[in-house]
Amino acid sequence: MILRSTPWISFALRCAVLGVLAAAIGGCASKSTPEFATDVAAETIARESAEADARNAAKDKDSPPASAATTDASSSQQVTATTVTLAPDHPNAYTVQRGDTLWDISARFLNDPWLWPEVWYVNPEIENPHLIYPGDIIELTVGADGRPQLQLRRGRETIKLSPEIRSTSLREAIPPLPLSKVKAFLGSSVVLDDAAWEALPYIIAQNDGLMINAGDRFYASGLADPQQSYGVFRKDQPFIDPMTGEYLGTSGLYLGTAALDSTGELATLNMIKSRREALPGDRLYPVLADLPESFYPQPGTVNGRIIAVLDGVSLIGLYANVVINRGIEDGVEPGQVMGIVKAGAAVADPYDDSKIHVLPGETSGYLMIYSVFDRVSYGLVMTANRTMRINDSVVPPSEARR
Repeated sequence: MILRSTPWISFALRCAVLGVLAAAIGGCASKSTPEFATDVAAETIARESAEADARNAAKDKDSPPASAATTDASSSQQVTATTVTLAPDHPNAYTVQRGDTLWDISARFLNDPWLWPEVWYVNPEIENPHLIYPGDIIELTVGADGRPQLQLRRGRETIKLSPEIRSTSLREAIPPLPLSKVKAFLGSSVVLDDAAWEALPYIIAQNDGLMINAGDRFYASGLADPQQSYGVFRKDQPFIDPMTGEYLGTSGLYLGTAALDSTGELATLNMIKSRREALPGDRLYPVLADLPESFYPQPGTVNGRIIAVLDGVSLIGLYANVVINRGIEDGVEPGQVMGIVKAGAAVADPYDDSKIHVLPGETSGYLMIYSVFDRVSYGLVMTANRTMRINDSVVPPSEARR
């Protein structure tokens, strides 16, 4: 049997319940964030009052029963909770510290750090609101739709100075991930197809010998659009898609960095940093050495595989740099987060040797993409709960098993 209630009774009951809730919230908030609790109660009461007025104005004797409305509200809350859930011990506000990353801060507030775009409020009154600096304050509020929202309040970093030192370093925005873990690969990675490799400028020679090291001057050909500095590379490892067998490109072995001295039919360059000796025929490629400013955690959307590890090991753990078989052509962007899934083992049935069961895959961790090429991308493993290997799958976070 379904019980129906008249609109004014339902409204009165809701107001009474909301009054109790508002008082309870106000009491709790007096110790921390009174404005936040008051705003939540006021918004809720106003919303409920508007809904009651609309139902009374309709004067529809066949209006949906209260139980149906309750079910709809409950369903809406479940969808919101599934989409964005706050971390159990989240703060109401957090002051950004030097050494923080955007991933760290997002993980303080959210169970799923890659859902940062879902809760980040872009304040039009703040210059460059996507850039967060040490000393800034991140505050947890509630948006007009009742969903959690993170807002930025500019602050000033407190720096302790000794009597002897009166200078401070420039205030830099916090990065999305630990730069120390990827810095070695930001200016020293390139993946191109064979045609692109053949089109790159190349070293002709130097005057004082065959091998070129730091401090040596050398000559190069093919600098149609001269840049101030170049990475020096040698064609290295071809990447093959394990799912299709397609050729994805060839990585470059980083040899060093050269600075342009003069242009001409043969350009003159100086090797300013050297990791290995360069030789005639090695290629020059301008490499972006910094992350883009708009780089922030967001859910990935593709399925693929890990096809290589940049650290030169076979087992993959926390902060390992890996290559996946998806790139710009597949819609991959810096900041996208993907789950890493280890394939389930194939086991024989204990009662029937002719039957083989494939166990479900298990999520081993999550990676964040930081560098993209046409058909492959580089990512950093941000969390790891078990060892991973080459050929493990990468999936959108929504498809990763908890």
